[in-house]
Amino acid sequence: MLVFTNVSKQYGRQILFVEASFQLNPGEKAGLVGPNGAGKSTLFRLAVGEEQPDEGDVSTPKRTTLGYFKQDVGEMSGRTVLDEAIAGSGRLGDLHHELKDLEHALADPSRAGEMEGLLARYGDVQDEYQHLGGYDLEARAHEILNGLGFDPDQVEGDVGALSGGWKMRVAMAKVLLGRPDVLLLDEPTNHLDIESILWLEQFIKGYPGAVLMTCHDRDFMNRVVTRVFEIDGGEVVGWSGNYDFYARERELQAAQREAAYARQQAMLAKEQRFIERFAAHAAKAAQVQSRVKKLEKIEKVELPRRREVVRFDFRNPPRSGDDVLELTGLGKSYGERVIYRDFDFRVQRGERWCVMGRNGAGKSTLLKMVAGMLEPDSGKVRLGAALKLGYFSQQALDLLDPELTVFEQLQKEYPFETQGVLRSLLGAFHFPGDDVDKPIRVLSGGEKSRLVMARMLLDPPNFLVLDEPTNHLDLETKEMLVSALRNFEGTMLFVSHDRTFLKGLSNRVLELNPDGDHRPIVFPGTYVEWVERTGSEAPGVHT
Repeated sequence: MLVFTNVSKQYGRQILFVEASFQLNPGEKAGLVGPNGAGKSTLFRLAVGEEQPDEGDVSTPKRTTLGYFKQDVGEMSGRTVLDEAIAGSGRLGDLHHELKDLEHALADPSRAGEMEGLLARYGDVQDEYQHLGGYDLEARAHEILNGLGFDPDQVEGDVGALSGGWKMRVAMAKVLLGRPDVLLLDEPTNHLDIESILWLEQFIKGYPGAVLMTCHDRDFMNRVVTRVFEIDGGEVVGWSGNYDFYARERELQAAQREAAYARQQAMLAKEQRFIERFAAHAAKAAQVQSRVKKLEKIEKVELPRRREVVRFDFRNPPRSGDDVLELTGLGKSYGERVIYRDFDFRVQRGERWCVMGRNGAGKSTLLKMVAGMLEPDSGKVRLGAALKLGYFSQQALDLLDPELTVFEQLQKEYPFETQGVLRSLLGAFHFPGDDVDKPIRVLSGGEKSRLVMARMLLDPPNFLVLDEPTNHLDLETKEMLVSALRNFEGTMLFVSHDRTFLKGLSNRVLELNPDGDHRPIVFPGTYVEWVERTGSEAPGVHT
C-alpha cells in the first residue's frame, strides 16, 4: 500500500534517511518509532507528497487513498462541527456538500432556466454518492464524533468556538470519516481522554485499511500494532509484533551486538600486539603480513546506537502533615449543569489519587478548586499544615517568560543551582545540548509543558496536583518521570489519560459523577485493582 525504495532525505547538514526502504502491506497496523528529530513526521510528509525525497522513490498503487492526521489542524470556522467533519472527509464529503448545494439550486425559482442541467448533475452526483456509501455518512460522522468525546450539543455547535484540543479531534474525525486505504496518524492520542483513546483502539483494530502511526501511549501501541518500523541512523528497520516485543527484541539484539563487539575488540587487540611485537623480526615476517591482511579483511562490528535517556534524581520534598486536603459540602455548577453537590472528600499524606470521569464530569474543575485557581459555589476547601502545593496544567505555560531562553528561565528561578544540575534536569526533559538556549517564545506547546514540569520538580512540592502531566512526553521521558515519581515521598492528586502513569503511580481512585448522580465514588485501591473490580479502564468503557 505504501512503498519507500532507497529514499534519502536531508535538511542542510541534518541527514534523516540514507537509502531507506520499507513496505506497508494492505490491512497492516504498524507503529513508527524513533527518537525526537529522527524523521517520523518527515516520513509522513514524504508519504503524502507534501515533500519529495532527495533520492529514491515513494509509491502507492493506483487509486490508493491516503488520510493524514497531523498536529497542525489549520483554520476551522463558519461551520458546525458535523459539517466541518464531513467537509474534510475527502471525496464523499465533497459529494455530500455538492448534493446540498444542488438541492438548494433546484428549489430556487430564479434558476428555473437551468433546471435540466441541474437535474442531470444531481443524478450523476447522487449515483456516485450512493455507490460510495454516502447515505450513511452523517450517521458515521455522528458515531465517530461521539467516540471522540463530542456530545450532541457540540456536534451541532460552531466549530470556530472550540479550543485547540477539540479542533484536533475534529481534524481526526475528518480523516477517519474519509475511510482512506492508508491511515497515517501522527500522535493520535495527544489530545484525547482515556474514554476516547479506548474507542479509537477499537476503531483502528477493526479498520479494514492499513495504518501507520506514531504514538507515545505504550498500551495503545501494544493493543493496536502488529508491526513496528524504527527509524534508526537513517534506515527504516521493520520488526514483527507489538511495541513490547519490539522493545525486548531490540534490547536483546543490542546486548548480543555489544558482546560481539567486545569479543572482536579483544581479538583485534591481541592480533595488533602480535604485529607490533614481531614487526621487526625477519623470521616472523610472513606471519605478521598474514595477520595484517587478515585484519584488513575483517568486517568490523559496530556498537549499537543507544538512545540516551538522561536520568535525574529528584529531591525528596519536605514532610507535610498527615491531613493534606479536606473538602466539605463542596458545590459547583456551570449554569444549570451541576458538577458537584455536597461533595465531601479527604486526602491523607502519601496517598496518590487518580481522578477518573467522563468528559464534563469535573476532573479539571476539581483540581482547579484544590489549587485555588477556582472558587467553589458552596462548601470549603481546606489544605493541611506544612503543605507546599505544586499545580501543573496547560494554563501553567503562561508563567513562562517568552523573552528568556530555556536555561535562563530555570536560572532565574533557581539562581543558586549549579549549571550542571540545571543542564542535567533539562536533559532529562529532552532539552539536550544547545536546545537549552532556545528562546521560550519559539517553543512548541509540548516543549513548554516539559519545561514547566521540569521547573516544578527541581524543588518538588509535597503535594502534587497534576492535570494531564504526560501530554507531549515521549515514551522514554514518560517512563523516566513515572520511575522518578514512584519514589516520590509526597502526596498526589492527578488526572491522566495515560495508563502507564495510572498503573505506575495511583494507590487510590476517585470516580466522578458515575451515572450522572453527582455522587463521586471513592475506591481505596490502585487503578489496576479498580479496573479488575469494575471491568472498565475508564468510567462506562468496559474491557
